[in-house]
Amino acid sequence: MPNISQRGTALPSSPIRKLVPFAEEAKKRGTHVFHLNIGQPDIATPQVALDAVRNIDFDILAYSHSAGNFSYREKLSQNYEQMGITLDEDELIITTGGSEAILFAMMACLNPNDEVIIPEPFYANYNGYAVASLAKIVPITASIEDGFKLPPIEDFEKKITDKTKAILICNPNNPTGYLYSDEEMNTLKEICLAHDLFLFSDEAYREFAYDRDRATSALELEGMEQNVIMIDTISKRYSACGARIGAIVSKNKEVMSAALKLAQARLSPPSLAQIVGEAALDVPTSYFKEVKEEYKKRRDTLINRLKNIEGVICTSPGGAFYAMAKLPVSNADDFCRWLLEKFDHNGKTIMMAPAAGFYATNGLGLQEVRFAYVLNTDEINEAMDCLEAGLKKYNA
Repeated sequence: MPNISQRGTALPSSPIRKLVPFAEEAKKRGTHVFHLNIGQPDIATPQVALDAVRNIDFDILAYSHSAGNFSYREKLSQNYEQMGITLDEDELIITTGGSEAILFAMMACLNPNDEVIIPEPFYANYNGYAVASLAKIVPITASIEDGFKLPPIEDFEKKITDKTKAILICNPNNPTGYLYSDEEMNTLKEICLAHDLFLFSDEAYREFAYDRDRATSALELEGMEQNVIMIDTISKRYSACGARIGAIVSKNKEVMSAALKLAQARLSPPSLAQIVGEAALDVPTSYFKEVKEEYKKRRDTLINRLKNIEGVICTSPGGAFYAMAKLPVSNADDFCRWLLEKFDHNGKTIMMAPAAGFYATNGLGLQEVRFAYVLNTDEINEAMDCLEAGLKKYNA
């Protein structure tokens, strides 16, 4: 039998989804599973976006422009203008989710064996995109004890080699929920300009910042016009994960020209989903205020409960809808599986994402888990009841 490629072998499994079979078996046994493992919001997708698809009238579902519908790109550039970011329509390309935008960024900017520095823990699928791009991830560790803040500039300097081509951040961060300060963003600017590096900025959760209006976009960093590649998506912003619409945004014409070739090779982004994305731009700002208040309430509920469970270490995240915690267990992977296979509390249990898969450095994150607080506060409280009872029984 022929062998698959080295790339296919090297692609990692998702730490977010790998326990799904055990959750499915638990449900077959009649156990209710609280899903805090995956960032699938339960917030309703805006009605204006859904109605735009329901009310569309056409005879042919045709290809769009490879860069996306002009009307969408024009409207999206106007949306950025409200943030003080001026863009031409050719400085953004609509992609099949933020995932494709990240892949386009890596493939357009990185040669085989080029290195991209990423603060860890990081969104696990970055590993897969790097493998597909034949690039190498170089982790720089942020610690839970330090609140997952950006490591000092000296730590970055130690990692930079003649192969280093980019730094990749997610702001606010998945999986930690950490929100980078303006000072930290300027530190990244200083490093990138000093070493002529790209800054890939994944801004999927930009509006979900709880201590200010939104996260600082890398596109706002003066003097970084040729260095910044911004990744955007409607998935989390408008609770439209299944639409698979994102964007790669940059003022670097060479990068965008290369990305457009990749976009042409896959023909076009999804036409129906672009209609969703374009219509969603009409959502009033009050929508985000209400959604942020709901997530903030959920965050506070989760963190307060975690801090009152003996042996648990956690910090309050400043953005997104994720939180990391260190549990009083030796192996969180085994514990998360045990919760699904052998435990229930009043017929219920909890599913979390073991955090080792969010680290590139072997041995890190073994006691940590990621929570996605995408359930209502009543369900979060019930899930924390399960966790507290589970830890007591597991450690007994």
